[in-house]
Amino acid sequence: MSLLYNLGILFYGLFIRLVALFNEKAKLFVSGRRNWKTQLVSAVDKNAAYIWFHCASLGEFEQGRPVLEEIKKQYPQYKIILTFFSPSGYEIRKNYEGADIVAYLPMDSKKNAQEFICVVRPEKVFFVKYEFWYNYITELKRQQIPLYIISAIFRENQQFFKSTPWGKWYRKMLYSFEHIFIQNETSAHLLEQAGINHFTISGDTRFDRVAEIARGAKKFEIVEKFKANNVTLIAGSTWKPDEELLAAFINNTNGVKYIIAPHEVATANINRILGLLKKPAICFSKANISDIESYDVLIIDSIGILSSLYQYGNIAYIGGGFGVGIHNILEAATFKLPVLFGPNYLKFKEAVDLVNEKGAFSIQNYAGLEAILTKLLNDKNHLQNTSEICKNYVEKNVGSTKLIINKVFNKRG
Repeated sequence: MSLLYNLGILFYGLFIRLVALFNEKAKLFVSGRRNWKTQLVSAVDKNAAYIWFHCASLGEFEQGRPVLEEIKKQYPQYKIILTFFSPSGYEIRKNYEGADIVAYLPMDSKKNAQEFICVVRPEKVFFVKYEFWYNYITELKRQQIPLYIISAIFRENQQFFKSTPWGKWYRKMLYSFEHIFIQNETSAHLLEQAGINHFTISGDTRFDRVAEIARGAKKFEIVEKFKANNVTLIAGSTWKPDEELLAAFINNTNGVKYIIAPHEVATANINRILGLLKKPAICFSKANISDIESYDVLIIDSIGILSSLYQYGNIAYIGGGFGVGIHNILEAATFKLPVLFGPNYLKFKEAVDLVNEKGAFSIQNYAGLEAILTKLLNDKNHLQNTSEICKNYVEKNVGSTKLIINKVFNKRG
């Protein structure tokens, strides 16, 4: 099985090099790993003790970030190396000040794993959520370096839980972790059935992250004036299907303010959204505080401020649900905003939980959107109740980071 896995890694590397000839993301994937060992040797402080965090991409980084930053705060004697598999994570966070070194993870060959670990010499290692790289895991185990996975979530259809030879081979990787921190009871049940008991149900560290974001949210005077005393719907990380439904609703309602922060902020896409709207709309980059109150729709044509904007909302719509899956709903829920999204949300525990608790709503089409928004906008008690559900849900799930730190560093309380 190891031979087949290594052949798969080899062919994937060859394939991605071919794709890199005409795909920008693949090009970054390849170029970012070029001469990785030379760059790493020059970056590593040989006299320092390192803790290594690895994330697949940006979403996993946000899950690992609370633990990383708490370790940095409580144990400043350690330096942090942060690695990413995907360019979409690395390119956005390559200048992240919380880590001493930010790098791409070299491809998971046996040689790369041995050389990477030899150069870094980490004292502890944290993989986030889904990362299971056989050669790295095997080499860390061989060198008796404790490896943890945090915010992990398991499903019955994953390879670990199949009775096939491939499934048994995958399952062996789980025994190499010092401890597995999981999100829910379902994961616990699956691990127990597989004979794995070195786990703790610690929840999702993203709750700690969004709570921290809420405490440090930036203020925007122009957005505050735009909202004034109006009920405001904030649409975050929207895609074309989301925007078309929202535009239809906006064009047929009055007395509500809307903030749309699309996933894609390229000029052409912003212009397309503006073209859908019949109500007065303006881009954030062009807004003027002197007349901002005259507009009904504010289009956010920049990145990095959405999480702070939710403080000005009363209702949130989160995009991606008509595509591969919804974006982060917790950033809105932490500000007590009831949340709407499209049908593809079942892989996201927090979305399933809030739908069941009636603090979030999944819509299939315009009729569903109209019905739910109309009730929220016209029934103040309903809006208040759903807001409290979201607030309470986030508050009761905060604390995963503290649990993990205490377990890893053998602390009490």
